[in-house]
Amino acid sequence: MGASELEPKLVTVLREGYSRAQFVQDVVAGVIVGIVALPLAIAFAIASGVNPEQGLVTAIVAGFLISALGGSRVQIGGPTGAFVVLVYGIVREFGPDGLAVATMLAGALLVVLGLVRLGTVIRFIPYPVTVGFTSGIAVIIGIGQMRDALGLRMDSVPAEFAPKVAALVDALGTLQPMTVAFTVGTIVLITMWPRRWSRVPGSLVALVAAAVLARALHLPVETIGDRFGSVGSSLPRPHLPAIDWAMLPRLFSPALAIALLGGIESLLSAVVADGMTGRRHRSNVELVAQGFANVITPLFGGIPATGAIARTATNVRSGGRTPVAGIVHSITLLLILLVAGPQAAMIPLASLAGILLVVAWRMGEWHLFLQIFRSTRSDLFVLLSTFLLTVFVDLTIAIQSGVVFAALLFMRRMAEMTEVKSITDLTDDDERNDAPGASSPGVPPDVQIFEIQGPFFFGAAHKFRHTLDRIATSPRVLILRLRQVPAMDATGLRALEEVLAQCRRSETTLVLSGVHPQPRALLARSGFLDRLGPDRIFPDLAAALRWIRG
Repeated sequence: MGASELEPKLVTVLREGYSRAQFVQDVVAGVIVGIVALPLAIAFAIASGVNPEQGLVTAIVAGFLISALGGSRVQIGGPTGAFVVLVYGIVREFGPDGLAVATMLAGALLVVLGLVRLGTVIRFIPYPVTVGFTSGIAVIIGIGQMRDALGLRMDSVPAEFAPKVAALVDALGTLQPMTVAFTVGTIVLITMWPRRWSRVPGSLVALVAAAVLARALHLPVETIGDRFGSVGSSLPRPHLPAIDWAMLPRLFSPALAIALLGGIESLLSAVVADGMTGRRHRSNVELVAQGFANVITPLFGGIPATGAIARTATNVRSGGRTPVAGIVHSITLLLILLVAGPQAAMIPLASLAGILLVVAWRMGEWHLFLQIFRSTRSDLFVLLSTFLLTVFVDLTIAIQSGVVFAALLFMRRMAEMTEVKSITDLTDDDERNDAPGASSPGVPPDVQIFEIQGPFFFGAAHKFRHTLDRIATSPRVLILRLRQVPAMDATGLRALEEVLAQCRRSETTLVLSGVHPQPRALLARSGFLDRLGPDRIFPDLAAALRWIRG
């Protein structure tokens, strides 16, 4: 990987020249995004089962590192809704220290993925998988807010989806009308907030209004302070989490899920930003930056972070065009924490629940979900399996299973695309010759021709063997026509080795024609061409037939 491929966009911007006018625009955009990020950072932290200041710390530390080291000019990093379900489950099973260790492992994995240039590969996660787990997360976030949105009196809420729904239904008799009013008011204010005032986010206005109203009128609604106590007003001192080495193997699967989810989310956000700015991000540098951010942030008590699509889009719309805007966003949040951190304890939990219900609705790509219903059955299967596993089982299993299902179905499609057919009469062939202008000498009666059409992978190897097994008698010469085989893998090579061995036993001469560069290189490296004989591979079928008649 060249040095320029590892260069953060901040370095590129400063090397190209950075004007005072752009600095002013970036500062304004950074302040706006910082204000937008404030309620979301608090809400995502509480929904994830951690303290509200941990969300702020994540937005400050990770947001700074992602902007300073990343491969996108406008990416805004921090906690996102995509991690809520995953973090909640890890905290319940492994505790805060387990979450910190899993996040740091995920960060190290992201750094490695970036250094070995797998940034572009992560973007190839199948679309039904992305839509499936995103919509599943949206459903879980929405259901998870029902306790605070309705003011239900519950000592604890089950982690699993079905028992959680049952517990919420049982607790409906404790519904608090005042709490519901705050939730509905927050949702209405956010959705109806005038577009001309978009630089002041409706979510922040809703939080401030709810806090002031509840405090001034002494209304009976639960606040952050009631459940979590006071909110800190400074960054925690960095410290290493307590590592339980016996637990480490069990943390690898959650760490892998954090890495995959963080990589997918950040690169999707960067792609969206590219479409808005006309620029191109460096995907591998972005993964390295996301990795460093997730290694460092847990030292301050933070949670997993990634690129945030909504905040990144807000940054672009507000005039941010360089990583300086993202750095200013982090500084803005830090100043808010230092000056007004304790006041966050007055925020009603119902207002935060209203914000997250809006986030969940917007996060669920329901129109795309329905669109895939009209797609292929295999895509629908991947979508529904990923969605249902996310909701009813576990997000980690859902992502891994979705990718595996999609890969297996892709292999089946590739195998179905590959055809193996016997050519008994060249006049029936759609192309009489491979080479333009060549004349066909015809097919002798003791010569058998088989043509493979499509990639010769392991999925097609069985079909190839089955077709050859139908040969009634051993011909004098067997020609394998490979002009439509663009690629071959080790299983396809093994199938050819078996054919060569069978031909030698039956004293049949094996001949290849029309071999493309990739299969030819594989055959040469494996020694197959030496065993076949260098005089038995031809550029086209006509040349092979002329040699046979020779």
